[in-house]
Amino acid sequence: MSGVFGVIFGAVCVIAAIVLLIKRYETKTVLFGTGLVMTIATLKPLLAFDAFQKSMVSEGLIWSICSVMGFSYVMKITEVDKHLVNGLAKILMKARPVLIPGVVICTFLVNISLNSAAGVTAAVGTIFIPLLISVGVKPAMAAAAVIFGTWGSMLSPGLSHQPIIAKISGMDVIEVIKVHALTDITAMLTAAATLTIMAKILKEDKGYVDETNSFKIDTNFKVNPFYAVMPLVPVVMLLVLSMQDVRAAVPWAERIAIPHAMLIGAILCIAATRTNPAKATNEFFSGMGKGYGEIFGIIMCAAVFVAGMKSLGLVDALITRLKNSEHLVSIAATYGPFLLGVVSGSGDAATIAFNESVTIHAKTFGLEPVNMGSIAALAGAIGRAASPIAGATIVAAGIAKVSPFEIAKRTAPGAVLASIISMVMLLYM
Repeated sequence: MSGVFGVIFGAVCVIAAIVLLIKRYETKTVLFGTGLVMTIATLKPLLAFDAFQKSMVSEGLIWSICSVMGFSYVMKITEVDKHLVNGLAKILMKARPVLIPGVVICTFLVNISLNSAAGVTAAVGTIFIPLLISVGVKPAMAAAAVIFGTWGSMLSPGLSHQPIIAKISGMDVIEVIKVHALTDITAMLTAAATLTIMAKILKEDKGYVDETNSFKIDTNFKVNPFYAVMPLVPVVMLLVLSMQDVRAAVPWAERIAIPHAMLIGAILCIAATRTNPAKATNEFFSGMGKGYGEIFGIIMCAAVFVAGMKSLGLVDALITRLKNSEHLVSIAATYGPFLLGVVSGSGDAATIAFNESVTIHAKTFGLEPVNMGSIAALAGAIGRAASPIAGATIVAAGIAKVSPFEIAKRTAPGAVLASIISMVMLLYM
């Protein structure tokens, strides 16, 4: 099957995949299945298996994702993440007038180390949400504050999108992060400011009384400052050692890659907390396995999906269409992943497929691949923050004892504004 019929069939398969993702079918199954069907339609099913095999050994992707996941598991078993979160909570309690934006910022910071949006929401939500409610903030607004910090992972070298963008752009992962870091932070501050203003207008920033006494704060937790900084060590190390002045002064600085930093961070966590090394080592490798199976698995299946689209000529047709309508490229790169993030609760699959099929042609549209890939990844994450069916939103809703839709109604305006500002900063400045 080829030509017009191939493109039409490919478009139908893509739409079917989107519908299945919206209906919450398993992501890897949907991507692999639809990709395989498309290659079978062209009588070239081996293209799907070739794409799968090739992506299985993508060196840069594997070591960054797996090592970061290994470190995150060590953080959990050593409980240094609890010290970081509780330490931030104690600081916030002394800054009540700026509690809502403060919670957004603190969640954002923690999410750099704890990449999972749902995971970081569970970790900080049990502390930050009751903290906000205790000073009179309405539960749904308190939960929304946590959700707006869940694209802090954009600053993490372990985020699945970073090595993909780096590979497409021919850059180092840390260099990619530097390109979009200011935009990530600006988008977060925009969302935080919007939410704070909404809270004032809706009068949800004070006056709420927890009559059931359901939200309690553990004020007896003793924070060890040394433990609290441990989750940030690998990221800070990578950022500092990537500076040109530091590399000029320290000959071996350039040799420190993401796995080095994560291993050093894990060793420091184990040594500082005196955790059983054998137990911690097993957790590290369990995390690596989880990273390969859950995160890298999506990347492999997305490669099959892209191979299917290419086999039917759908990618070439899309590129040709975008070449003739370059004004649509910025909107497609931003609001394709954004809308899929909203309707499916996860923009990851769509963003990965977009970057591997369209972003590789960014220069054809007069854009830099790193900027186009970055806006797709960031927009997907922002869209997820406005979704009532995202895992993080559901977790936050459970903690705050409200409907996920109540949270989404409060995050939607800020998410839209943040996406517009992000698009302008990354694609027009």
